[in-house]
Amino acid sequence: MARTAVVTDSNSGISQAEADALGIYVVPMPFYIDGKMCLEGVDLTRADFFDALERDADVTTSQPSPSSITDVWDRALADHDDVLHFPMSSGLSGTCATAEALAADYGGHVRVVDNKRISVPQRFAINDALAMINAGANVDKVERVMMREALEASIYITVDTLKYLRRGGRVTAAGAALGTVLGIKPVLQIQGDKLDAFAKVRGMKAAKKTMLDALEADVNGRFAGHEVRIAAAYTCSDEEAREWVGEIEERFPGHAVTADPLSLSIACHVGRGAVGIGCCRVVDF
Repeated sequence: MARTAVVTDSNSGISQAEADALGIYVVPMPFYIDGKMCLEGVDLTRADFFDALERDADVTTSQPSPSSITDVWDRALADHDDVLHFPMSSGLSGTCATAEALAADYGGHVRVVDNKRISVPQRFAINDALAMINAGANVDKVERVMMREALEASIYITVDTLKYLRRGGRVTAAGAALGTVLGIKPVLQIQGDKLDAFAKVRGMKAAKKTMLDALEADVNGRFAGHEVRIAAAYTCSDEEAREWVGEIEERFPGHAVTADPLSLSIACHVGRGAVGIGCCRVVDF
């Protein structure tokens, strides 16, 4: 068994079943639905989550409790010497800062790796860390490489409805109403640790083209000379997701494109019908 355990949270999109298969640990993110706490992938399914959103239930995100984090670390340390904990980006949540404070009590055996990721790039980071550990890299090297790669990723997302961005305060009520009438689709980006507006276009077709153009610019610019991983992310139907993957493969021939549903923390802000694309460079270690 490897000396170093990998822990992340469900913002990575990694389910509890996948975590068991990979030999890692996933802290489930909590949500409050009409005042009742539920845990992603434990007692809250994706179907139940979207049903709650669409019936206009009061749905809010929350941080994991300190004990839910340390309980996972304690289980991991029962069989390993060290833990590398990959929370969602510190720029998107206070979860990372909480984990860093808790790790101070573990005498250096828990390393909190804030590598500025969420969703698809966060999953990629976990896979890279596992590959390094399985190749014999020690905890110091894995931590160092993962921090070096922190900003070497991109995500672009567009939404089918402005309703949830309005609820979250990212779009005004008037702007959402006008945008709905005009068919405006915002394209959002996550570069490092911030969710920002990238573009506003008319219609989903134009939004997809904008995302593909942006990623192509990243691949040929920021990541030029490096092998990259590309993935689709979505809250739309599986059929629509397959169509989106086909569009990505057409634009990026020769690249294997994976597809994963967006984690519920993102879905809470974008609603059903969103599509996104993410990439990161392949780690050279």
